[in-house]
Amino acid sequence: MHKLLVALLVVLSLSVHGAESPRLVVVITVDGLPQEQVLKYRDQLTPGGFQRLLRHGAWFANAHHGHATTFTAVGHAAILTGAYPYRHGVVGNEWWDRTAQQRMYCCADPASQLLDEPTKPNAGTSPRNLQVTTVSDELRINTGMEAKVLSISLKDRGAIFTAGKTGQAYWFSKDTGRFITSSYYTNSYPAWWQAFYAGKPQDKWRAQSWTNLLPAAAYWRSAKDGCHVHEPGDSSGFDALRWSPLGDEYTLEFTLAALKGENLGKNPRGVPDLLALGLSCHDYINHRYGPTSTQSQDAVLRLDRTLETLFNALDQSVGLDHVLIALTADHGFANSPEFCRDVLRMETGRVDPVKLRADLNTALREKFGPGEYAVAWHNPTLTLAPAAQRPEVEQAAAQFLESQPGIHTVFTRTQLVNGQVPPTRFGLLAARSWHRQLSGDLFVIQQPGWYLFNTPDEHCVTHGSPWTYDTHVPVMLMGRAWIKPGQRNETIEVVDLAPTLATVLQLRQPSGAEGRVLHEILP
Repeated sequence: MHKLLVALLVVLSLSVHGAESPRLVVVITVDGLPQEQVLKYRDQLTPGGFQRLLRHGAWFANAHHGHATTFTAVGHAAILTGAYPYRHGVVGNEWWDRTAQQRMYCCADPASQLLDEPTKPNAGTSPRNLQVTTVSDELRINTGMEAKVLSISLKDRGAIFTAGKTGQAYWFSKDTGRFITSSYYTNSYPAWWQAFYAGKPQDKWRAQSWTNLLPAAAYWRSAKDGCHVHEPGDSSGFDALRWSPLGDEYTLEFTLAALKGENLGKNPRGVPDLLALGLSCHDYINHRYGPTSTQSQDAVLRLDRTLETLFNALDQSVGLDHVLIALTADHGFANSPEFCRDVLRMETGRVDPVKLRADLNTALREKFGPGEYAVAWHNPTLTLAPAAQRPEVEQAAAQFLESQPGIHTVFTRTQLVNGQVPPTRFGLLAARSWHRQLSGDLFVIQQPGWYLFNTPDEHCVTHGSPWTYDTHVPVMLMGRAWIKPGQRNETIEVVDLAPTLATVLQLRQPSGAEGRVLHEILP
Protein backbone atom coordinates (compact mmCIF):
# COMPACT_ATOMS: atom_id res chain seq x y z
CA MET A 1 0.00 0.00 0.00
CA HIS A 2 2.84 2.33 0.93
CA LYS A 3 4.63 1.62 -2.37
CA LEU A 4 1.42 2.26 -4.29
CA LEU A 5 0.98 5.64 -2.57
CA VAL A 6 4.55 6.64 -3.34
CA ALA A 7 4.08 5.67 -6.98
CA LEU A 8 0.89 7.70 -7.15
CA LEU A 9 2.65 10.76 -5.70
CA VAL A 10 5.43 10.42 -8.28
CA VAL A 11 2.87 10.28 -11.10
CA LEU A 12 1.08 13.34 -9.72
CA SER A 13 4.35 15.27 -9.45
CA LEU A 14 5.23 14.41 -13.03
CA SER A 15 1.95 15.89 -14.23
CA VAL A 16 3.51 19.32 -13.72
CA HIS A 17 7.09 18.69 -14.84
CA GLY A 18 7.19 15.37 -16.56
CA ALA A 19 5.35 13.01 -18.83
CA GLU A 20 2.22 15.16 -18.99
CA SER A 21 4.08 18.41 -19.58
CA PRO A 22 6.48 19.20 -22.43
CA ARG A 23 10.11 18.34 -21.95
CA LEU A 24 10.98 21.20 -24.25
CA VAL A 25 9.10 24.29 -25.37
CA VAL A 26 10.34 25.80 -28.64
CA VAL A 27 9.23 29.33 -29.50
CA ILE A 28 10.14 30.34 -33.06
CA THR A 29 9.94 33.96 -34.15
CA VAL A 30 10.34 34.62 -37.87
CA ASP A 31 11.32 38.25 -38.28
CA GLY A 32 9.13 40.13 -40.74
CA LEU A 33 6.88 37.28 -41.90
CA PRO A 34 3.35 38.32 -42.97
CA GLN A 35 0.69 35.66 -42.48
CA GLU A 36 -0.17 35.65 -46.19
CA GLN A 37 3.35 34.55 -47.15
CA VAL A 38 2.94 31.29 -45.24
CA LEU A 39 -0.10 30.34 -47.32
CA LYS A 40 0.84 31.97 -50.61
CA TYR A 41 3.46 29.33 -51.50
CA ARG A 42 1.80 26.41 -49.74
CA ASP A 43 2.01 24.17 -52.80
CA GLN A 44 5.81 24.52 -52.76
CA LEU A 45 6.35 23.78 -49.07
CA THR A 46 7.91 20.58 -47.77
CA PRO A 47 5.81 18.13 -45.71
CA GLY A 48 7.97 18.63 -42.63
CA GLY A 49 8.22 22.42 -42.26
CA PHE A 50 5.31 24.85 -42.29
CA GLN A 51 3.07 22.06 -43.59
CA ARG A 52 3.72 20.06 -40.45
CA LEU A 53 2.43 22.98 -38.37
CA LEU A 54 -0.54 23.56 -40.69
CA ARG A 55 -1.58 19.91 -40.70
CA HIS A 56 -0.74 18.78 -37.19
CA GLY A 57 -0.90 22.00 -35.21
CA ALA A 58 -3.42 24.70 -34.38
CA TRP A 59 -3.03 27.80 -36.51
CA PHE A 60 -4.88 31.09 -36.54
CA ALA A 61 -5.75 32.71 -39.85
CA ASN A 62 -6.48 36.08 -38.22
CA ALA A 63 -3.74 36.75 -35.69
CA HIS A 64 -2.52 40.31 -35.22
CA HIS A 65 -0.16 42.33 -33.14
CA GLY A 66 -2.25 44.57 -30.92
CA HIS A 67 0.08 47.57 -30.89
CA ALA A 68 0.77 50.28 -33.45
CA THR A 69 4.58 50.22 -33.28
CA THR A 70 5.23 47.08 -35.33
CA PHE A 71 9.01 47.01 -34.94
CA THR A 72 11.38 44.14 -34.19
CA ALA A 73 12.12 44.94 -30.56
CA VAL A 74 8.48 45.71 -29.72
CA GLY A 75 7.19 42.51 -31.31
CA HIS A 76 9.81 40.29 -29.70
CA ALA A 77 9.10 41.86 -26.31
CA ALA A 78 5.37 41.16 -26.71
CA ILE A 79 5.63 37.48 -27.62
CA LEU A 80 6.66 35.99 -24.26
CA THR A 81 5.53 38.81 -21.97
CA GLY A 82 1.97 38.86 -23.30
CA ALA A 83 2.17 42.62 -22.74
CA TYR A 84 1.81 45.77 -24.81
CA PRO A 85 4.56 48.42 -24.96
CA TYR A 86 2.95 50.69 -22.38
CA ARG A 87 3.52 47.83 -19.92
CA HIS A 88 6.65 46.03 -21.11
CA GLY A 89 8.56 49.27 -21.73
CA VAL A 90 10.11 48.49 -25.12
CA VAL A 91 8.53 51.27 -27.18
CA GLY A 92 10.70 50.90 -30.28
CA ASN A 93 14.02 49.66 -31.57
CA GLU A 94 15.27 52.94 -30.12
CA TRP A 95 13.81 56.00 -28.45
CA TRP A 96 14.79 59.41 -27.09
CA ASP A 97 16.00 59.31 -23.49
CA ARG A 98 14.25 62.38 -22.09
CA THR A 99 16.49 62.51 -19.00
CA ALA A 100 19.85 62.05 -20.70
CA GLN A 101 18.71 63.87 -23.86
CA GLN A 102 20.19 61.23 -26.12
CA ARG A 103 19.31 58.16 -28.14
CA MET A 104 18.55 54.97 -26.24
CA TYR A 105 18.94 51.65 -28.03
CA CYS A 106 16.33 49.17 -26.85
CA CYS A 107 18.68 46.60 -25.29
CA ALA A 108 21.72 48.75 -24.54
CA ASP A 109 23.11 48.54 -21.01
CA PRO A 110 26.31 50.40 -20.06
CA ALA A 111 26.74 48.04 -17.11
CA SER A 112 27.18 45.01 -19.42
CA GLN A 113 29.88 44.33 -21.98
CA LEU A 114 30.08 41.98 -24.94
CA LEU A 115 32.00 38.85 -24.12
CA ASP A 116 35.36 38.51 -25.91
CA GLU A 117 34.58 41.41 -28.27
CA PRO A 118 34.80 45.22 -28.11
CA THR A 119 31.53 46.83 -27.01
CA LYS A 120 30.49 49.76 -29.19
CA PRO A 121 28.21 52.53 -27.90
CA ASN A 122 24.54 51.52 -27.85
CA ALA A 123 25.36 47.87 -28.49
CA GLY A 124 22.70 45.48 -27.29
CA THR A 125 23.88 43.68 -24.18
CA SER A 126 21.01 43.02 -21.74
CA PRO A 127 17.24 43.08 -21.08
CA ARG A 128 17.56 46.00 -18.62
CA ASN A 129 14.88 48.01 -20.45
CA LEU A 130 12.33 45.19 -20.34
CA GLN A 131 10.08 46.13 -17.42
CA VAL A 132 8.11 42.89 -16.94
CA THR A 133 8.70 39.16 -16.75
CA THR A 134 8.41 36.62 -19.56
CA VAL A 135 7.19 33.03 -19.76
CA SER A 136 10.89 32.19 -19.73
CA ASP A 137 11.33 33.91 -16.36
CA GLU A 138 8.22 32.36 -14.85
CA LEU A 139 9.39 28.91 -15.93
CA ARG A 140 12.77 29.47 -14.31
CA ILE A 141 11.21 30.77 -11.09
CA ASN A 142 8.67 27.95 -10.95
CA THR A 143 11.38 25.29 -11.24
CA GLY A 144 13.81 26.78 -8.73
CA MET A 145 15.91 28.12 -11.63
CA GLU A 146 16.55 24.56 -12.83
CA ALA A 147 14.78 24.90 -16.18
CA LYS A 148 17.16 25.99 -18.91
CA VAL A 149 16.15 28.90 -21.13
CA LEU A 150 18.19 29.50 -24.26
CA SER A 151 17.42 32.24 -26.78
CA ILE A 152 19.24 32.56 -30.11
CA SER A 153 18.86 35.06 -32.94
CA LEU A 154 20.92 36.95 -35.49
CA LYS A 155 19.64 40.17 -33.87
CA ASP A 156 20.58 41.07 -30.33
CA ARG A 157 17.08 42.39 -29.63
CA GLY A 158 15.63 39.22 -31.14
CA ALA A 159 17.49 37.05 -28.63
CA ILE A 160 17.52 39.26 -25.55
CA PHE A 161 13.81 40.00 -25.15
CA THR A 162 12.65 36.39 -25.51
CA ALA A 163 15.34 35.18 -23.07
CA GLY A 164 13.74 37.43 -20.46
CA LYS A 165 15.59 38.49 -17.34
CA THR A 166 16.89 35.05 -16.36
CA GLY A 167 17.57 33.12 -19.57
CA GLN A 168 20.74 32.87 -21.66
CA ALA A 169 20.86 34.79 -24.96
CA TYR A 170 23.19 34.50 -27.95
CA TRP A 171 23.23 36.76 -31.01
CA PHE A 172 25.26 37.25 -34.16
CA SER A 173 28.32 39.48 -34.42
CA LYS A 174 28.86 40.78 -37.94
CA ASP A 175 32.43 41.65 -36.91
CA THR A 176 33.60 38.12 -36.09
CA GLY A 177 30.78 36.02 -37.54
CA ARG A 178 30.20 34.31 -34.20
CA PHE A 179 27.14 34.03 -32.00
CA ILE A 180 28.11 35.95 -28.89
CA THR A 181 26.71 37.01 -25.53
CA SER A 182 27.47 39.59 -22.85
CA SER A 183 28.67 39.82 -19.27
CA TYR A 184 25.03 40.18 -18.18
CA TYR A 185 24.61 36.44 -18.84
CA THR A 186 27.97 34.83 -18.13
CA ASN A 187 31.68 35.48 -17.64
CA SER A 188 32.87 32.79 -20.07
CA TYR A 189 31.62 30.72 -22.97
CA PRO A 190 30.68 27.08 -22.28
CA ALA A 191 32.75 24.18 -23.56
CA TRP A 192 30.30 23.31 -26.35
CA TRP A 193 30.51 26.91 -27.67
CA GLN A 194 34.30 26.80 -27.67
CA ALA A 195 34.26 23.45 -29.45
CA PHE A 196 31.81 24.76 -32.04
CA TYR A 197 33.98 27.74 -32.93
CA ALA A 198 37.27 25.88 -32.82
CA GLY A 199 36.77 25.04 -36.49
CA LYS A 200 35.59 28.57 -37.46
CA PRO A 201 32.33 27.44 -39.10
CA GLN A 202 31.44 31.06 -39.86
CA ASP A 203 34.07 31.06 -42.61
CA LYS A 204 32.26 28.20 -44.35
CA TRP A 205 29.00 30.14 -44.37
CA ARG A 206 30.62 33.36 -45.57
CA ALA A 207 32.06 31.52 -48.57
CA GLN A 208 28.65 30.35 -49.80
CA SER A 209 26.34 32.22 -52.16
CA TRP A 210 22.56 32.39 -52.40
CA THR A 211 20.93 30.82 -55.45
CA ASN A 212 17.22 30.11 -55.91
CA LEU A 213 15.98 26.68 -54.93
CA LEU A 214 13.60 26.27 -57.86
CA PRO A 215 13.58 27.01 -61.60
CA ALA A 216 12.62 30.55 -62.60
CA ALA A 217 9.11 29.47 -63.69
CA ALA A 218 8.28 28.47 -60.11
CA TYR A 219 8.37 32.12 -59.04
CA TRP A 220 5.48 33.20 -61.25
CA ARG A 221 3.61 34.70 -58.27
CA SER A 222 6.43 37.10 -57.53
CA ALA A 223 7.97 40.10 -59.26
CA LYS A 224 10.22 43.03 -58.57
CA ASP A 225 8.70 45.24 -55.91
CA GLY A 226 9.44 48.44 -57.82
CA CYS A 227 11.92 49.95 -55.39
CA HIS A 228 14.12 52.75 -56.60
CA VAL A 229 16.47 52.95 -53.61
CA HIS A 230 19.94 51.50 -53.39
CA GLU A 231 20.42 48.23 -51.55
CA PRO A 232 21.06 49.00 -47.89
CA GLY A 233 23.61 47.61 -45.53
CA ASP A 234 27.17 46.43 -45.78
CA SER A 235 27.01 43.28 -47.89
CA SER A 236 30.64 42.38 -47.43
CA GLY A 237 32.21 40.09 -44.87
CA PHE A 238 30.05 38.34 -42.34
CA ASP A 239 27.34 41.00 -42.58
CA ALA A 240 26.30 39.53 -45.94
CA LEU A 241 24.87 36.53 -44.07
CA ARG A 242 22.11 38.68 -42.64
CA TRP A 243 20.83 39.61 -46.11
CA SER A 244 20.30 36.06 -47.38
CA PRO A 245 18.68 32.84 -46.11
CA LEU A 246 22.17 31.51 -45.38
CA GLY A 247 22.09 33.48 -42.13
CA ASP A 248 19.11 31.48 -40.89
CA GLU A 249 20.76 28.22 -41.90
CA TYR A 250 23.86 29.23 -39.95
CA THR A 251 21.64 30.20 -37.00
CA LEU A 252 20.12 26.72 -37.09
CA GLU A 253 23.55 25.05 -37.14
CA PHE A 254 24.54 26.98 -34.02
CA THR A 255 21.16 26.24 -32.41
CA LEU A 256 21.53 22.49 -32.94
CA ALA A 257 24.99 22.64 -31.35
CA ALA A 258 23.46 24.48 -28.39
CA LEU A 259 20.57 21.98 -28.18
CA LYS A 260 23.07 19.16 -27.83
CA GLY A 261 25.59 21.04 -25.73
CA GLU A 262 23.01 22.20 -23.18
CA ASN A 263 21.15 18.86 -23.22
CA LEU A 264 17.85 20.68 -23.67
CA GLY A 265 14.70 18.68 -23.06
CA LYS A 266 16.49 15.98 -21.07
CA ASN A 267 16.27 17.15 -17.49
CA PRO A 268 16.39 14.06 -15.24
CA ARG A 269 13.67 15.52 -12.99
CA GLY A 270 11.40 16.07 -15.97
CA VAL A 271 11.67 19.87 -15.67
CA PRO A 272 10.78 21.54 -19.00
CA ASP A 273 13.36 23.63 -20.83
CA LEU A 274 12.64 26.46 -23.26
CA LEU A 275 14.36 27.28 -26.53
CA ALA A 276 13.54 30.60 -28.21
CA LEU A 277 14.77 30.77 -31.79
CA GLY A 278 14.73 33.97 -33.81
CA LEU A 279 15.08 33.56 -37.58
CA SER A 280 15.92 37.08 -38.74
CA CYS A 281 16.88 36.91 -42.40
CA HIS A 282 13.40 37.25 -43.87
CA ASP A 283 13.19 40.74 -42.38
CA TYR A 284 16.42 41.84 -44.04
CA ILE A 285 15.38 40.31 -47.36
CA ASN A 286 11.96 41.96 -47.32
CA HIS A 287 13.55 45.30 -46.44
CA ARG A 288 15.88 45.02 -49.41
CA TYR A 289 13.68 43.46 -52.10
CA GLY A 290 10.08 43.74 -50.90
CA PRO A 291 7.58 40.99 -49.97
CA THR A 292 6.37 40.49 -53.56
CA SER A 293 9.89 39.79 -54.85
CA THR A 294 11.25 36.47 -56.07
CA GLN A 295 13.93 36.82 -53.39
CA SER A 296 11.27 36.98 -50.68
CA GLN A 297 9.49 33.93 -52.08
CA ASP A 298 12.72 31.96 -52.20
CA ALA A 299 13.50 33.04 -48.65
CA VAL A 300 10.18 31.58 -47.47
CA LEU A 301 10.91 28.31 -49.27
CA ARG A 302 14.37 28.10 -47.74
CA LEU A 303 12.96 29.02 -44.35
CA ASP A 304 10.52 26.13 -44.75
CA ARG A 305 13.43 23.73 -45.29
CA THR A 306 15.21 25.18 -42.28
CA LEU A 307 12.16 24.49 -40.12
CA GLU A 308 11.96 20.95 -41.46
CA THR A 309 15.58 20.35 -40.46
CA LEU A 310 14.90 21.78 -37.01
CA PHE A 311 11.80 19.66 -36.43
CA ASN A 312 13.57 16.50 -37.56
CA ALA A 313 16.47 17.27 -35.21
CA LEU A 314 14.07 17.86 -32.32
CA ASP A 315 12.38 14.53 -33.07
CA GLN A 316 15.70 12.72 -32.95
CA SER A 317 16.98 14.54 -29.87
CA VAL A 318 13.90 14.85 -27.64
CA GLY A 319 11.01 13.33 -29.59
CA LEU A 320 8.37 15.61 -31.08
CA ASP A 321 5.75 13.98 -28.86
CA HIS A 322 7.55 15.64 -25.94
CA VAL A 323 8.00 19.06 -27.58
CA LEU A 324 5.58 21.99 -27.63
CA ILE A 325 6.25 24.29 -30.59
CA ALA A 326 4.94 27.82 -31.12
CA LEU A 327 5.69 29.91 -34.19
CA THR A 328 4.87 33.55 -34.83
CA ALA A 329 6.40 36.75 -36.23
CA ASP A 330 7.35 40.08 -34.71
CA HIS A 331 5.60 42.06 -37.49
CA GLY A 332 4.41 41.84 -41.08
CA PHE A 333 5.50 43.99 -44.02
CA ALA A 334 4.24 46.68 -46.36
CA ASN A 335 4.78 46.87 -50.09
CA SER A 336 7.01 49.60 -51.36
CA PRO A 337 5.41 52.97 -52.16
CA GLU A 338 6.45 52.42 -55.78
CA PHE A 339 4.59 49.10 -55.90
CA CYS A 340 1.52 50.71 -54.33
CA ARG A 341 1.69 53.53 -56.86
CA ASP A 342 2.36 51.49 -60.01
CA VAL A 343 0.37 48.32 -59.28
CA LEU A 344 -2.33 49.40 -56.84
CA ARG A 345 -2.59 52.95 -58.26
CA MET A 346 -2.48 54.50 -54.82
CA GLU A 347 -1.24 57.98 -54.05
CA THR A 348 1.84 57.16 -52.04
CA GLY A 349 5.35 58.36 -51.40
CA ARG A 350 8.24 58.50 -48.96
CA VAL A 351 8.12 60.78 -45.93
CA ASP A 352 11.40 62.45 -44.98
CA PRO A 353 11.26 62.79 -41.17
CA VAL A 354 14.29 65.10 -41.09
CA LYS A 355 12.56 67.56 -43.39
CA LEU A 356 9.26 66.99 -41.59
CA ARG A 357 10.80 68.00 -38.26
CA ALA A 358 12.51 71.03 -39.79
CA ASP A 359 9.27 72.19 -41.44
CA LEU A 360 7.40 71.65 -38.17
CA ASN A 361 9.90 73.79 -36.27
CA THR A 362 9.52 76.56 -38.85
CA ALA A 363 5.74 76.47 -38.54
CA LEU A 364 5.85 76.51 -34.74
CA ARG A 365 8.29 79.43 -34.67
CA GLU A 366 5.96 81.40 -36.90
CA LYS A 367 3.10 80.75 -34.49
CA PHE A 368 4.79 80.87 -31.07
CA GLY A 369 8.01 82.79 -31.65
CA PRO A 370 11.72 81.87 -31.74
CA GLY A 371 12.92 78.75 -29.99
CA GLU A 372 13.56 75.04 -30.32
CA TYR A 373 10.39 72.96 -30.53
CA ALA A 374 10.67 69.44 -32.01
CA VAL A 375 14.07 68.14 -30.87
CA ALA A 376 14.09 64.46 -31.86
CA TRP A 377 12.45 61.95 -34.18
CA HIS A 378 12.41 58.29 -33.22
CA ASN A 379 9.89 56.39 -35.28
CA PRO A 380 6.98 56.92 -34.82
CA THR A 381 7.21 59.80 -32.34
CA LEU A 382 8.50 63.36 -32.27
CA THR A 383 9.77 64.73 -28.95
CA LEU A 384 9.29 68.37 -28.07
CA ALA A 385 11.76 70.49 -26.10
CA PRO A 386 10.80 70.72 -22.39
CA ALA A 387 9.74 74.37 -22.75
CA ALA A 388 7.50 73.46 -25.70
CA GLN A 389 5.65 70.66 -23.96
CA ARG A 390 2.38 72.54 -23.68
CA PRO A 391 -1.06 71.47 -24.93
CA GLU A 392 -1.37 74.43 -27.30
CA VAL A 393 2.00 73.66 -28.90
CA GLU A 394 1.15 69.96 -29.17
CA GLN A 395 -2.18 70.73 -30.81
CA ALA A 396 -0.65 73.17 -33.30
CA ALA A 397 2.07 70.63 -34.12
CA ALA A 398 -0.48 67.85 -34.66
CA GLN A 399 -2.55 70.05 -36.96
CA PHE A 400 0.51 70.97 -39.01
CA LEU A 401 1.71 67.37 -39.29
CA GLU A 402 -1.70 66.07 -40.33
CA SER A 403 -1.70 68.59 -43.18
CA GLN A 404 1.51 67.13 -44.62
CA PRO A 405 1.61 64.54 -47.43
CA GLY A 406 1.61 60.97 -46.18
CA ILE A 407 0.46 61.67 -42.60
CA HIS A 408 -2.83 60.08 -41.54
CA THR A 409 -3.18 60.76 -37.82
CA VAL A 410 -1.20 62.38 -35.01
CA PHE A 411 -1.97 61.82 -31.33
CA THR A 412 -0.55 64.21 -28.72
CA ARG A 413 0.91 63.55 -25.29
CA THR A 414 -2.01 65.34 -23.69
CA GLN A 415 -4.50 63.10 -25.51
CA LEU A 416 -2.61 59.94 -24.60
CA VAL A 417 -2.05 60.85 -20.94
CA ASN A 418 -5.69 61.83 -20.41
CA GLY A 419 -7.21 58.95 -22.36
CA GLN A 420 -8.64 61.32 -24.95
CA VAL A 421 -7.69 59.45 -28.12
CA PRO A 422 -10.63 58.70 -30.41
CA PRO A 423 -12.36 55.34 -29.80
CA THR A 424 -10.95 53.84 -33.00
CA ARG A 425 -8.68 50.88 -33.65
CA PHE A 426 -5.78 53.28 -34.29
CA GLY A 427 -6.52 55.10 -31.05
CA LEU A 428 -6.45 51.81 -29.12
CA LEU A 429 -3.26 50.54 -30.76
CA ALA A 430 -1.48 53.87 -30.27
CA ALA A 431 -2.50 54.05 -26.59
CA ARG A 432 -1.14 50.55 -26.03
CA SER A 433 2.12 51.53 -27.72
CA TRP A 434 2.75 54.78 -25.86
CA HIS A 435 4.70 54.86 -22.58
CA ARG A 436 4.42 58.13 -20.68
CA GLN A 437 8.01 58.03 -19.32
CA LEU A 438 9.67 56.82 -22.53
CA SER A 439 7.67 57.86 -25.58
CA GLY A 440 7.72 61.13 -27.48
CA ASP A 441 5.09 63.87 -27.48
CA LEU A 442 3.57 63.41 -30.95
CA PHE A 443 2.60 59.92 -32.11
CA VAL A 444 2.60 59.86 -35.92
CA ILE A 445 0.75 57.36 -38.13
CA GLN A 446 1.32 57.46 -41.87
CA GLN A 447 -1.21 57.05 -44.65
CA PRO A 448 -1.56 53.48 -46.04
CA GLY A 449 1.17 52.59 -48.48
CA TRP A 450 3.41 55.48 -47.42
CA TYR A 451 6.98 54.86 -46.27
CA LEU A 452 7.88 56.28 -42.87
CA PHE A 453 11.21 55.40 -41.29
CA ASN A 454 14.38 57.16 -40.13
CA THR A 455 15.32 58.33 -43.63
CA PRO A 456 13.19 58.09 -46.78
CA ASP A 457 15.59 55.83 -48.68
CA GLU A 458 17.05 53.62 -45.96
CA HIS A 459 15.19 50.57 -47.25
CA CYS A 460 13.14 49.52 -50.24
CA VAL A 461 10.29 48.51 -47.93
CA THR A 462 9.63 48.84 -44.23
CA HIS A 463 7.11 48.18 -41.46
CA GLY A 464 6.15 49.85 -38.19
CA SER A 465 2.54 50.97 -38.71
CA PRO A 466 -0.84 49.83 -37.33
CA TRP A 467 -2.11 49.02 -40.84
CA THR A 468 -3.03 45.36 -41.18
CA TYR A 469 -0.20 44.53 -43.56
CA ASP A 470 2.14 45.22 -40.62
CA THR A 471 0.06 43.64 -37.84
CA HIS A 472 -1.14 40.40 -39.49
CA VAL A 473 1.24 37.55 -38.65
CA PRO A 474 1.14 33.76 -38.23
CA VAL A 475 0.41 32.17 -34.86
CA MET A 476 0.86 28.39 -34.86
CA LEU A 477 1.13 25.90 -32.01
CA MET A 478 1.86 22.19 -32.17
CA GLY A 479 2.13 19.64 -29.39
CA ARG A 480 0.55 16.21 -29.43
CA ALA A 481 -0.67 16.14 -25.84
CA TRP A 482 -1.38 19.84 -25.31
CA ILE A 483 -2.76 21.40 -28.51
CA LYS A 484 -5.87 20.52 -30.51
CA PRO A 485 -4.95 20.81 -34.21
CA GLY A 486 -6.88 22.65 -36.86
CA GLN A 487 -7.41 26.01 -38.51
CA ARG A 488 -9.02 28.70 -36.37
CA ASN A 489 -10.66 31.76 -37.95
CA GLU A 490 -11.41 33.91 -34.90
CA THR A 491 -9.30 37.03 -34.44
CA ILE A 492 -6.61 36.74 -31.79
CA GLU A 493 -3.56 38.75 -30.79
CA VAL A 494 0.07 37.72 -30.44
CA VAL A 495 -0.05 38.66 -26.74
CA ASP A 496 -2.40 35.69 -26.30
CA LEU A 497 0.52 33.34 -26.87
CA ALA A 498 2.28 33.95 -23.54
CA PRO A 499 -0.76 33.31 -21.29
CA THR A 500 -1.52 30.17 -23.29
CA LEU A 501 2.02 28.79 -22.89
CA ALA A 502 1.99 29.68 -19.20
CA THR A 503 -1.28 27.79 -18.77
CA VAL A 504 0.03 24.68 -20.52
CA LEU A 505 3.14 24.79 -18.32
CA GLN A 506 1.05 25.52 -15.21
CA LEU A 507 2.98 28.70 -14.48
CA ARG A 508 2.12 32.04 -13.01
CA GLN A 509 1.24 34.51 -15.78
CA PRO A 510 4.02 36.95 -16.77
CA SER A 511 3.71 40.12 -14.69
CA GLY A 512 2.50 42.41 -17.48
CA ALA A 513 0.45 39.92 -19.49
CA GLU A 514 -2.85 41.17 -20.90
CA GLY A 515 -3.55 38.54 -23.53
CA ARG A 516 -6.15 35.82 -23.07
CA VAL A 517 -5.62 32.07 -22.80
CA LEU A 518 -6.49 30.38 -26.10
CA HIS A 519 -8.75 27.79 -24.45
CA GLU A 520 -10.21 26.82 -27.81
CA ILE A 521 -7.02 24.96 -28.77
CA LEU A 522 -6.37 23.33 -25.39
CA PRO A 523 -7.67 19.80 -24.70
